[in-house]
Amino acid sequence: MKFSKRTLWRLKNKNKKLKPNKYKKLKRDSLRGSVKGTLERPRLSVYRSNENIYAQIIDDTTSTTLVACSTLDRDIKLDSTNGRTCDASRRMGEKLAELSLKKNITKIVFDRGPYIYHGRIKALADGARAGGLQF
Repeated sequence: MKFSKRTLWRLKNKNKKLKPNKYKKLKRDSLRGSVKGTLERPRLSVYRSNENIYAQIIDDTTSTTLVACSTLDRDIKLDSTNGRTCDASRRMGEKLAELSLKKNITKIVFDRGPYIYHGRIKALADGARAGGLQF
């Protein structure tokens, strides 16, 4: 089900019974309706929690995860004190690009999920671009 921004705001403002998680799911599904990964251009999916950030490169045609990385990985965890910083997200994006280039993945489609393109999400995308991935 794909909703426009205006419809999502109407649902959020008018319908007080709509829980925040339900609104978040509607928002995410609205974006994911237009973003699909193929074998030539897999999808880079991002999940952000309060403590860490996780990313994986997915081929939607076969529903398989090709590469996965997070701020809990040993290399990134040793460099930073916590996974909440933009610097840790940037390093993780570079690491993800390095892992994907080993598997001959150069072009991807960026799926930010329900998160706005700002802060840690933007730092991750910039790190992946700096590592050699093309969006």
